[in-house]
Amino acid sequence: MKLYQNRSGNSNVVSYQIFEDSIHVVFKNGRCRNYLYTYIRPGRYMVDHMKNLAIQGIGLNSYISSVVKNNYERKW
Repeated sequence: MKLYQNRSGNSNVVSYQIFEDSIHVVFKNGRCRNYLYTYIRPGRYMVDHMKNLAIQGIGLNSYISSVVKNNYERKW
């Protein structure tokens, strides 16, 4: 896992792990803090965009909460 840079200073994302066809995101709060987003769900376009935002360290939490929403493969 890589620590999310949180350049905005107010993200709920703590860390992430990028895989070839998915991204695993860990959030600060919530009963389930681990979320897996894959090329199957929510799809390649969204996952690739999330990978870029994670690397940049800004915008990932906002993108997930406003666009991706509950469209994840798995949470735990």
